[in-house]
Amino acid sequence: MTASVFCFGALALEVSALAGGDASDVVQFPSGRSVLEREEGGALVEGISRDLLRLLPDVASMDLGVALANFDSAELLRPGWPVHAGLGELLQAAPGKDGPRMAAFFAHAGKMASPALQPEPSLQGGPMRLVPFVLAGDAALASRVGRQMEAVLMEQGMASAETALAAQGAFALPLEHARYVSIHDLCAMTAMQYQHGGLAGLWQIIEAALLAPDSEDVFEDIDEPIALYTGAQAVLALREYAWWKAAQAQPEQVSERHYQALQRRLRQWEAVLTAHAIPVRTMTLRDETDVLQAARRH
Repeated sequence: MTASVFCFGALALEVSALAGGDASDVVQFPSGRSVLEREEGGALVEGISRDLLRLLPDVASMDLGVALANFDSAELLRPGWPVHAGLGELLQAAPGKDGPRMAAFFAHAGKMASPALQPEPSLQGGPMRLVPFVLAGDAALASRVGRQMEAVLMEQGMASAETALAAQGAFALPLEHARYVSIHDLCAMTAMQYQHGGLAGLWQIIEAALLAPDSEDVFEDIDEPIALYTGAQAVLALREYAWWKAAQAQPEQVSERHYQALQRRLRQWEAVLTAHAIPVRTMTLRDETDVLQAARRH
């Protein structure tokens, strides 16, 4: 079967925090193993295949490709979906065209079959790790299964106990839960996480880059950096201190210290955008110029 349309998903592994430390410590999570060799991941591949057939019976007629590596959500949520796109390319090139195929892509000597499937060391050790998979079939079948993924996985997509144990052992990660998600489920989960972390405005820009890459979007709040998405890149801007202070409802109550906190916030946002592989630049606005026009000029 020649696959023409892909459905993107992942096995989401919720990792248990490391024990120890007092309540004021930053919560840390083990890194475990980020990639699996063939002999380490066979049981996990079989478990994923069985689970998907149980949850989505129509996948019996589709090709399945699994990357035996785990990623941070920011690595999967990048413009163009490069991890899933790379996995899809390998699946299409895999041998065998007579009926549905299952292809698992393992590491050899610590290196995955494609650079697109190599997790970034700097993004390891988070509370949730994701094992990506793609399903491929003709347009009608892929559309039907895609709808089923959105309807079923978030509510009923728990992995079997056998699959969860296989993932825990293979990746050497203590797990709280293991469940399947579509790429849109992952977007929704990340949006909620960012909202709870005070990053709702930044997610607005990331979402534009993911889902509407040719669009323009602006987020403005006096207490946050100005964030723009235009020309397939992000721009983070701060008002010059005197202008920013004058724009406050009670300017006498803000100081350089508050402005320095805003500058740190901008650097945090820049790091998050970089993790999502969204090109980003920063600028300072010195007057009340239209923000989008100023970004376009620079």
